[in-house]
Amino acid sequence: MSVLEISGVNKTFGGLKALDDVNLKIEEKTVHAVIGPNGAGKSTLLNAVIGKLIPDNGSIMFMNQNMIGLKPHQINQLGISRVFQTPEIFTELSLLENMMIPLLAHRDGQFKLSAWKRSDQDSEIQDKAAHFLEDVNMLEKAHLHAGSMSRGDKRRLELAMCLSQNPKLLLLDEPTAGMARADTNNTIDLLLKIKSRGMTKVIIEHDMHVVFSLADKVSVMAQGHVIVEGSPDEIKGDPRVREAYLGGAEV
Repeated sequence: MSVLEISGVNKTFGGLKALDDVNLKIEEKTVHAVIGPNGAGKSTLLNAVIGKLIPDNGSIMFMNQNMIGLKPHQINQLGISRVFQTPEIFTELSLLENMMIPLLAHRDGQFKLSAWKRSDQDSEIQDKAAHFLEDVNMLEKAHLHAGSMSRGDKRRLELAMCLSQNPKLLLLDEPTAGMARADTNNTIDLLLKIKSRGMTKVIIEHDMHVVFSLADKVSVMAQGHVIVEGSPDEIKGDPRVREAYLGGAEV
């Protein structure tokens, strides 16, 4: 069953065709990687999915609903969460306080400052926040300011914040960008843990070690369109991938 189906999507900026007749199907409970060189259209495609930009034509269907024209918050409410290249967290707040914000918004349908001001008295929300921090092995750091964390820890916190919304589809845009190898490996382990629960994910990533560790299927983009897709083993051996993405080198 397809959770997300992108059909005939085009997007032009001036004279540049950023997306050129893109067609993509994301199957339920899979990890689908989208790879390609810089400027291939990967992040533009994700921005179209989450409503940050509107395609010139085509359709983007999520659970049989066309999302084109919906606002980002409406798309999020349908069950799509995105992890950005740069972790989007509240650096001046503690990890626990960061976790409480999406939980309050999910419970109330919107974030209310009045609810946040009373959150230190809301044991239910605090307990849920602690649970999600424990799930990503960060409960012992709950009291620390998020801004003091390593990039890997910030990413884990952002993932926990997304998971607290119980999304049907998780979009990950370069989740290991700028990380040291140890943090990258810890992130892979965390994403494998999430994968075992059957959550559907789309991942954009340049690190082939990450892609081949996680993906069930890989789509390769170049110059705004999908040039080939298949299993990780099929992608490794495809000469079009080596030429377009890896300069002819072996994967």
